[in-house]
Amino acid sequence: MENNWKIRELSREEQQAAERLSEELDISLLAGRILAGRGLRTAAEARAYIRPTLESLHDPFLMRDMTNAVNRLDKAITDGERIMVYGDYDVDGTTAVALMYSFLRTRTDNLVYYIPDRYTEGYGISTKGIDTAKEQGCTLVIALDCGIKAVDKITYASQLGIDFIVCDHHTPGDTIPEAVAVLNMKRHDCQYPFKELSGCGVGFKLVQAYAQRKGIDKQEVYRLLPLLAMSIASDVVPVTGENRVLAFYGLRALNAQPSVGVQAIMHVAGIEGKPVTISDLVFKFGPRINAAGRIKSGREAVRLLITDDREAALQFAKDIDSYNQDRRNYDTKTTDEALEQLAADPQNEQRYTTVVYSPEWHKGVVGIAASRLTETYYRPTIVLTAGENGIISGSARSVSDFDIYTAIDSCRDLLTNFGGHKFAAGLSMHESDLEQFKQRFEAYVAAHITPEQQCPTLEIDAEVELSDMNWKLFKILQCLEPFGPGNERPLFLCRGLINNRNTRAVSEGKHLHLDLTDTVVAMDGIAFGHGDKAIHLQNGNSVDICFYLEENVYRGRSTLQMNAQDIKLVES
Repeated sequence: MENNWKIRELSREEQQAAERLSEELDISLLAGRILAGRGLRTAAEARAYIRPTLESLHDPFLMRDMTNAVNRLDKAITDGERIMVYGDYDVDGTTAVALMYSFLRTRTDNLVYYIPDRYTEGYGISTKGIDTAKEQGCTLVIALDCGIKAVDKITYASQLGIDFIVCDHHTPGDTIPEAVAVLNMKRHDCQYPFKELSGCGVGFKLVQAYAQRKGIDKQEVYRLLPLLAMSIASDVVPVTGENRVLAFYGLRALNAQPSVGVQAIMHVAGIEGKPVTISDLVFKFGPRINAAGRIKSGREAVRLLITDDREAALQFAKDIDSYNQDRRNYDTKTTDEALEQLAADPQNEQRYTTVVYSPEWHKGVVGIAASRLTETYYRPTIVLTAGENGIISGSARSVSDFDIYTAIDSCRDLLTNFGGHKFAAGLSMHESDLEQFKQRFEAYVAAHITPEQQCPTLEIDAEVELSDMNWKLFKILQCLEPFGPGNERPLFLCRGLINNRNTRAVSEGKHLHLDLTDTVVAMDGIAFGHGDKAIHLQNGNSVDICFYLEENVYRGRSTLQMNAQDIKLVES
């Protein structure tokens, strides 16, 4: 599917800010434009953005119920109560459990952790989990990355004499569970200033609040930040506000003093001895940690993240690496079969949505398959597979700025359970209701999706000349890291480039090695998936290219290169 290219137009205020920043910081107007596009208006704001500080984090007690949560946790530790740390089976949930468990085990020995089984218990708080807490003598459960909709389950726990502290970031339902404390900045009655924390982030705020109350050294809390950085990177939350600060310092801490578990993951991922980037967390760490919960058990990911035993950590990492390979195989099979199912549907091309189902698909990869299908058809997508007792369940993924949670919520009377947020959700229903759900979901999306949301758009920061691409600009761009949703890597557009000497297809014709010029300046680069454009350029034709500026290190020599995100052919 062809991308729309949208060049960011600065408002008059932003243009004035770009000029002011260029002059006051002694940087190019292009660099000033990039900073102004991030909402920065003054040199002081730019310096604060470039050098984030942990002192800028919000007071955790601004979150509703935080005082109740700290009081209950303090009582449990003081009285020697048995505490269960309970979390979801994905990266956000397992890192949250690892973070909370790592902090609490230095304060109490009366501690266990629990991750529900994806297949027998499903997402969120389970009856089995509560019964296990009762059997093990737990009187307090700290739920992380789940619990906001577990109204009945938490009532059941209360009847068994078990209190809950909920730390969640998913969209609340109509009723808030009657827990001792429900920490969720998306509650309508919560005034916490930053609304986009991950589930692990909410758990971190509880740790921060407890440490603040008890006079615990902040550095002890900050040592947990690498786990939070993994969560922020993998859960696709905006890398803005507090999340950017937390991810920045989490990456710094991870690289300065990686834990035994982190070192083991780096080893199996083949990035030992290299600085870990936010991209590594997304593409190297996240899939492996997720694979534990998808294929085996999320407990195995927690076990790896909390261990201090190097030999055990390496074996745990090898285990989850093998699960990740299994996950890839299931992923490929599910995606291929879903695409075949869609290709056989004569009405498929006219639809605004994709909803596919097969009882044979592996439940652990339906979310990944949904993401793959959105790349092909670019529309709100749901992939479902069989559960138990006639219940089918699956995952939803959205496109652009379309709110898929609200679309699913419009069909809530057909669902047995659902939860999530704007861009991703999980849901379940009786198989007998699937066709009616498809029709209503399609009708809602058709009525509410905009034309702009039906085609992938590349948001371009600026149209440039190759001469604008220099080391000084690159160093400024590095200061804007870590990149992610809401703080995207700056994307540039250069028009009318032609082959300089050595543009050629590589990797059996899949990719394109770039050696392009505007007749004044030449620059190398790489264009993954664009090998078919080599002949066009070799024949003397030009291209317009959207790219990121990046550093390429080869044989100890650093050069700047283009990393092409899209190429449009221009005929001579």
